[in-house]
Amino acid sequence: MAGFIDKMKQSYRTATVPVRFVMVNVAVFALVRIVALVCLLFAVDATPAVELLEMPSSPARFAQQPWGILSYMFLHYDVMHILFNMLWLYWFGAMFHQLFGTRRFVGLYFLGGIGGALLYVLAYNVLPLFSDTAGMLLGASASVLAIVTATAVRQPDYKIGLLFFGQISLKWIAIATIFLDVISIGSSNAGGHIAHLGGAVVGALFALADRRGTDITAWLNSAIDWIVNLSRRAPRMRIGNFRKWQFGHYKKQEPATEQHQTAPRTTMHPADEAEMDEILKKIKLSGYSSLTAKEKKRLFEVSKR
Repeated sequence: MAGFIDKMKQSYRTATVPVRFVMVNVAVFALVRIVALVCLLFAVDATPAVELLEMPSSPARFAQQPWGILSYMFLHYDVMHILFNMLWLYWFGAMFHQLFGTRRFVGLYFLGGIGGALLYVLAYNVLPLFSDTAGMLLGASASVLAIVTATAVRQPDYKIGLLFFGQISLKWIAIATIFLDVISIGSSNAGGHIAHLGGAVVGALFALADRRGTDITAWLNSAIDWIVNLSRRAPRMRIGNFRKWQFGHYKKQEPATEQHQTAPRTTMHPADEAEMDEILKKIKLSGYSSLTAKEKKRLFEVSKR
């Protein structure tokens, strides 16, 4: 068991940020299902415990569990639900990460989930469809759809192969997904599909703002930085050298030295920058698949810096 845990830790440390988010989602899913199984065996209702991690549609209940607006986007219960969400997050997350980088991936995942949750609450408290009803939201779908939509807006003509459909542009995949959510609002999961649309809107706004040189996730990443820096100054117990659970952008804390304090931040060499501009221009015109193996390797190396 210890060996398995060590392997998982090593896999997490060496994985890309999108893969780390997949791993966290899967770990939470496994933990919830195990707890639910134990409760079932002992005839205990696990629903109240699971609902503590969900996003309530009632503002009054949300005031009692405000963490739900963040925890719900890592919570799944059905196998097919998490399977499709994680496949999409793995595929589109890799493309988004190459195009926009780590910080904006983290920021948009959370911002898309927050946008989906807010639209969900608004719908339940404004639309007559939900009169005298209350709901609980869970799943990463809004966050995932934000990533999908932003990637499709940035690279609309990039094609990927789909079983039975062949090569399809990202724009048509995003449009079809959003259309299915719209026509599914009349189903039993109306609130969930509305939340998906909230994530899609956030993803589109992110990509459109990026074209103008604006990062709408900047404030959220700044808030994350502030929380992390605050936690570093707060006295607390430590486990080994790690002072926080990491998604990848915030690194293992090292002892401060004069060299660390005075070393200048490195910048990209002008020749490397010109090379990256040419690679990105080629992706925009012909898609990622048009890159040579050497160009893909260079793009991956620079994106990890």
